[in-house]
Amino acid sequence: MTKMFALLATGSLAALAVPAAAQDADSPFTGLRIQGTTGYDSIRAGSSVDDDGNDNNDQSADGVFYGAAVGYDVDLGKVVIGPEAEIAGSTADTDFDNGDFEGFGFGNVSAGRDLYLGARVGVKANENMMFYAKGGYTNAKLNVRSSDGTTEFDTDYDLDGYRVGGGLEYAFGRNMFTNIEYRYSNYSEAEVDFDGTLADSDRFDVDTDRHQVVVGVGMRF
Repeated sequence: MTKMFALLATGSLAALAVPAAAQDADSPFTGLRIQGTTGYDSIRAGSSVDDDGNDNNDQSADGVFYGAAVGYDVDLGKVVIGPEAEIAGSTADTDFDNGDFEGFGFGNVSAGRDLYLGARVGVKANENMMFYAKGGYTNAKLNVRSSDGTTEFDTDYDLDGYRVGGGLEYAFGRNMFTNIEYRYSNYSEAEVDFDGTLADSDRFDVDTDRHQVVVGVGMRF
């Protein structure tokens, strides 16, 4: 994970260090941007986990994703690069029907906050449209709920992993844009967070996948 942070930091500094002469100041794909995002969110067991044998277990937790992102893009002509970060939440949770406590191995949980730090690389199709790929580090929480399916304990699963994805962005002039993208996240490490009464658990291996299809609307400055 340290190597990933180093690569992201190096790429971000390289993008910001590009001489102004190499950038198109009138491009709709350069400068600071902020945006709101929403879409479909699905968390499920990874490929190394076979949960088909237990009919009571949820195979996924599905819901609505919502969040906010900030980034800085540099237009190098045909190619656009830049770092980005996002904080988000989700309504995804496991069902609670007839004593179902074992949603894809984590228990009766709901999705907590979702953090992402990464970068993207885009290729312009024309002066207003760009296709891009993205990747980076993600950290997510799953909130453990009590046996009645409504009350939450002060206990979370804290998951670490990576995210990759791609999308299409369209600029409405210089200052407004919209995009649509698909993201895949895989969480391979976790710990149990206790709220002050006990020390957090040691980190342990997990295999949890996350699929998201989101749309965003934003402003560029």
